[in-house]
Amino acid sequence: MRSIKDGFRFHAHVVKNGITPTIFTFNQLINLYSKHGLLAEARNLFDEMPERNVFSWNAILWAYIKNQNLKQARGLFDSAPSKDLVTYNSMLSGYTNTAGFETDALKLFMKMQSLNDETRIDEFSLTRMLNLSAKLSMESYGKQLHSFMVKTANNLSEFAVSSLIDMYSKCGCFREAYQVFDGCAGELDLVSKNAIMAACCREGELEMGMNLFWRDLELNDVVSWNTLISGYVQNCCEEEALELFAHMKENKVRWNEHTIASLLSACAGLRSLKLGKEVHGWVLKHDLGSNPFISSGLVDVCCKCGNMKYAELVYATIGTGNAFSVTSMIVGHSSQGNMVDARRLFDSLIEKNSIVWTALFSGYVKSQQCEAVLELFSEFRVKEATVPDPLIVISVLGACAMQAALNPGKQIHAYVLRIGIERDEKLVSAMVDMYSKSGNIKYAEKIFRRVSNTDAVLYNIMIAGYAHHGHENQAIQKFEEMLERGFRPDAITFVAILSACRHCGLVELGEKYFASMKNYNILPEIDHYACMIDLYGRANQLEKAVAFMKRIPIEPDAVILGAFLNACRINRNTKLAKEAEEKLLRIEGDNGARYVQLANVYAAEGKWVEMGRIRRKMKENEIKKFAGCSWVYVENRVHIFTSGDSSHSSAEAIYSMLLILTAELNDTAPVEIKTRIGR
Repeated sequence: MRSIKDGFRFHAHVVKNGITPTIFTFNQLINLYSKHGLLAEARNLFDEMPERNVFSWNAILWAYIKNQNLKQARGLFDSAPSKDLVTYNSMLSGYTNTAGFETDALKLFMKMQSLNDETRIDEFSLTRMLNLSAKLSMESYGKQLHSFMVKTANNLSEFAVSSLIDMYSKCGCFREAYQVFDGCAGELDLVSKNAIMAACCREGELEMGMNLFWRDLELNDVVSWNTLISGYVQNCCEEEALELFAHMKENKVRWNEHTIASLLSACAGLRSLKLGKEVHGWVLKHDLGSNPFISSGLVDVCCKCGNMKYAELVYATIGTGNAFSVTSMIVGHSSQGNMVDARRLFDSLIEKNSIVWTALFSGYVKSQQCEAVLELFSEFRVKEATVPDPLIVISVLGACAMQAALNPGKQIHAYVLRIGIERDEKLVSAMVDMYSKSGNIKYAEKIFRRVSNTDAVLYNIMIAGYAHHGHENQAIQKFEEMLERGFRPDAITFVAILSACRHCGLVELGEKYFASMKNYNILPEIDHYACMIDLYGRANQLEKAVAFMKRIPIEPDAVILGAFLNACRINRNTKLAKEAEEKLLRIEGDNGARYVQLANVYAAEGKWVEMGRIRRKMKENEIKKFAGCSWVYVENRVHIFTSGDSSHSSAEAIYSMLLILTAELNDTAPVEIKTRIGR
């Protein structure tokens, strides 16, 4: 009975004619039904058997394991009157292959060691446990298993060798993995060769992997080619992956869906929609669109290339209903700030993994929808029982930093401490950044001091934080400390330290730091040039700013010209301001803030004609300046205030309090205050 149709036909014949099949026939049918996912039919057959042997129990046990119903499988395992090594190995395999049952696997394996010789552990049992050690990165346990395998001579077959190589590689022990491969006696076998090539790819030893690949080329199969192609993609060598695929075609090796999935990853990495469309053509030609990995890969290429229209088309034709494709679409929409569609797709998923949660959080942060981030985090805590991915917490802290919302930031910090999320470098950096940008530089410094393994990113955050809070001396001290500890500054570091210098007018020190950038092979960028111009302007050294502008090797943009215009205002030089005006409005003629900036320069010096000219030009071009906006986080929500707006529900009380505070500042009589409030 090879097909399910043959099985149904035979089973119907038996029932119709009242024939009692043999135990062997029963076992065959149970295996056949199990193979085709017909668990209920398999169980009914098992229950009808007048007599069972160990093979019957093994057949129904495997049916439940294959269906990932391990609780029922364990019940059958415990009920089996007799067990052989297959019974134990089947149960062990189920435990090791299913997340959440690792402890059960260890307990069962320990029990197997105390059994009699007929059911004692064999090579299959050991390779299952090696796979578990690899999955859990339990290097010490894997080494113990290796020792036991050597002692019992279970380390010689190609499958044992490949399992050992895989275990050591996934535990980060590449040297030991290669020693196992190097110690193989006899000729090179394909299974071990593929295992060590995969280990080389994980370690980034691509040249070594390639040398092994071309050794005994006739031995290679499609797995060998796929392993190396995938390895190149994983190590950001997408062009080499495509070249290897071309060799694969030349050698007439038949590719499969794993090859296509790797090619799509290479196209996504290169951000090449053209290549992605070519692969899409192949997929359609060979009718591979129904494969979930390929369809999601196609959607992923389109999303990463920023072509959401093509992604929608691919998704509508072959990706709908595929959780992987939905995930790619959510990530794509989120990356472009299209949060309405991202949220719609997110809500369509019955089960949500950490990838889609993280994508939605990142999308809201990128589109600066900070209140939505906080609401989403509340939703996550209610719906998900799992500990959040650190990237989710980083996104929430980023939203708090963006809004300078100290209280919610503190709550997130307390949440991290309470549930024991591992605080890696990125999470600690996000916490320090949140406290710094939310006005609590002292607490940011407190966390910084407690970190044992500080890095350049943390130093950058602290230097920028000190500069932002007006603690220029501390910023400079922290920068010097950073250099003393051997951390290499980057472009961001120099923006932060130059900002500190400009705030307190340290011209010579700023010039020294700017000149030192070449010592670290850092080319100055727009922000560095703008900082220097602002530094000269604030120090009343406009002539230096003019000379510096002439030395800038790139065409000044709106940021540089805006800084120069501000320097002209500080130094009361409307002549130079007018020279900068034409360039600035040519670049940012649609930005109302630039017109206002120019008008203020002229107004400050009483140049009313020039100010009027700028105002008229602004009106003629129908340019409007965005109204000033501020916000405050009170009682678990963000309150936004726009210049000239009185629509807030508590506007009357707010403006009344503002009058009282203004009066106190001006030392105005209380009687006058009451009169004005009454009006």
